[in-house]
Amino acid sequence: MTDRVPDSRTRMIASAAELFREQGYSATGFRDVVEHSGAPRGSIYHHFPGGKAQLAQEVVELASDVTARRIERAAAEGDPQAMLDAFADGWRRQLERSDFRAGCPVVAVAVEADATSAVTAAAAAAFERWEGMFAAALRRSGIPRARAGGSPR
Repeated sequence: MTDRVPDSRTRMIASAAELFREQGYSATGFRDVVEHSGAPRGSIYHHFPGGKAQLAQEVVELASDVTARRIERAAAEGDPQAMLDAFADGWRRQLERSDFRAGCPVVAVAVEADATSAVTAAAAAAFERWEGMFAAALRRSGIPRARAGGSPR
């Protein structure tokens, strides 16, 4: 069995996520992403014809999915306090591993992108998704909707 090497598009999204975490959204350019990912220079324009905004939206979607899986794993036991503790502990470990230099790429995009952009809307959707997952887990444990939060579904 051979290890699959991620394609250049996947590498660029992962590199952009890491760079957004470490440098921020505004300070990260296409040149940085190409250099960090090792992808061919012209491929970034091929894969992201919508420019940096398209790349950022895809980073946000990736981070949203990764974090949602973390929330799902933490919620599997059904104990809301353990779920919240596991989620917070995961972020704490990530911060410590980076010597507190790398945060959440969604936050980087949310605070730095134009407030009216599709990129900011994608970040808002990620936050709403995570909040909804926490609220649903809290409601499943018997906490009333008024205290658990989340939109009615």
